[in-house]
Amino acid sequence: MRLCMFHPVDHPLERGWVGRIEGDRVAQLAAQTLQSFFTGGGSAREHAEFPLAEVRLLAPVLHPPSIRVFDEQGGCAFANPAAIVGPGATVAPARAPSATLPQGELTLLPRLAAVIGAAGEPAAFTILAEWRDPARRPPKDRDFALGLGPVAVTADVLDPDGRTIAIHVDGIERASGAFTGFEWPAAVALAAEGTRLYAGDLIAGPGVAVGEVIAPGSRVELEVDGIGVLEQRLAS
Repeated sequence: MRLCMFHPVDHPLERGWVGRIEGDRVAQLAAQTLQSFFTGGGSAREHAEFPLAEVRLLAPVLHPPSIRVFDEQGGCAFANPAAIVGPGATVAPARAPSATLPQGELTLLPRLAAVIGAAGEPAAFTILAEWRDPARRPPKDRDFALGLGPVAVTADVLDPDGRTIAIHVDGIERASGAFTGFEWPAAVALAAEGTRLYAGDLIAGPGVAVGEVIAPGSRVELEVDGIGVLEQRLAS
């Protein structure tokens, strides 16, 4: 199942509605958020239906309770839930008012992210774009923008292992790769050790290196087979 948060183009909503995408249509589901959809058992009655071309897709999880990022199997770091930005967003680093550096280039580390369900399991998978500002020191270099979307594909129809990704900048392929060898159950078990995972928590796996800085004003598309294209733009 391909799930999303969306609003009609002519009726903007900050949080949006939960939707199920079938072909070129989006069915509105009776749930407030994707988290509540999973908490309610992964089913909900349908309301109105909209042409996909007439809606705007939002981040599937706008306010995740927590985000854990794995660069290797045995350990993770925490990321900023307030940094989530959705499809079509303009990304800009958060420079201090006293900063003398101009708006600069950014780097990018695309990842797959599991959306945790009601029982603490990976309920769906989506794309996570971790933007980094080389002008800032860690961890503030990656604290301002985490792209998420465009949809969350449920785990019963999507195997995350072996998903391929192509990264295009202004229409030109700059990098490609595959997400392989990461043990998602072990990562989720480690994340849950000594604590509790909530519906909507994000577990992000190791990224695919782009290897280059990306210039201001660039349009970036991350295409993952089975999920879709997450498009974002860097501020000029």
